[in-house]
Amino acid sequence: MSSNRSGLPPRGHSQRGSAKGAKNGSTGKKKSSGFKRFFKFVLTLLIIGVVGVGLYAGYLFYTADQVIDATGTTDKVAPGKSAKVKPITMLLLGTDYRPETGTHLSDVMMMIAMNPDTKSATVVSLPRDTRVKMDGYKTNKINAFYPNFLAAEKKTGISATQEMKTMMSKFFDIDIDYVTVLNFQGFRDVVDALGGVDVNVDANMCYRDTADGTDINLKQGAQHLNGEDALGYVRYRKSNCSPRTKGSDDFDRNRRQNEVLHALIDQAKSLNGVMGAGKVIESVGKNMDTDLESQQMKNMIQAYWSISKENVDFMPVTGDWKSPYVYLHEDELDAAKQALRNQIAGIKTSDSQQGNGGQAENEPVN
Repeated sequence: MSSNRSGLPPRGHSQRGSAKGAKNGSTGKKKSSGFKRFFKFVLTLLIIGVVGVGLYAGYLFYTADQVIDATGTTDKVAPGKSAKVKPITMLLLGTDYRPETGTHLSDVMMMIAMNPDTKSATVVSLPRDTRVKMDGYKTNKINAFYPNFLAAEKKTGISATQEMKTMMSKFFDIDIDYVTVLNFQGFRDVVDALGGVDVNVDANMCYRDTADGTDINLKQGAQHLNGEDALGYVRYRKSNCSPRTKGSDDFDRNRRQNEVLHALIDQAKSLNGVMGAGKVIESVGKNMDTDLESQQMKNMIQAYWSISKENVDFMPVTGDWKSPYVYLHEDELDAAKQALRNQIAGIKTSDSQQGNGGQAENEPVN
């Protein structure tokens, strides 16, 4: 606003301004008229922006209602449990289900803690082959538990999502509020609804499987990927092409998952993201199983829809591969658990703390 005011003739000096304008072959009136046109233009943009944000948020609410209605979840949120006022935790599972396969291995597993006061989130990702050994559970790879629970639902009468919530609450030593399962088809649709995603492909990748239609053929360098290619980028493990391309391990895939999620946050805030918001929510709804209440989804939109990627802390936990498992590094897992607890408490975790198993001091968030 200061630059706009400086463009106006100072009060009490209108004659001097007019004389200067006449000397330059123009009048103060024309200058003022030009300024008014510019001001109206800026004001119009501001009005469009404000109205647009309101319509965008309103549309998100409307589509969120329709999506949750389709999943059959309840609408009520207990007093004081709203995501607008209370930190929440969510287990996010990305399954390999696609119409071509029909399988449900949870190849993506992320534990998320979100705090509405700090407008921030911590995301801890685990390798799909992580060895899980806990009392009450048969030792297995972490990605095998969800399909096993799913197969036992009719016998036990307990939903697979509830079983995962119970098990992973014990694993992370925190109470998990919600579980959301999103399949690979949903991931592809979300990326396409946002108009694709920009990533820096770190190496050539080639793999083909006629059984399920997989066709990964990516070149190293900056790329704009559609949903199918983005899925191939985060899933790529090995090559069967000639010439063969370098393979990837669980840790490479976790790193690429985080990279794509960062890029999707940027894309969601772009014009393409705004225009594709409805398609994104609809895509998620068709390929999602969640115990989120419809009101809570709207609460989350209100609390976090403007979150920046700088306030989303991704913490992939690594380990050692000893076939057939990944044995997690205990210091990294302890640091990740502490970071989740800190996020819930509204405490900022310093970089040094994350790197040394949680021994550094905690810094309260103002």
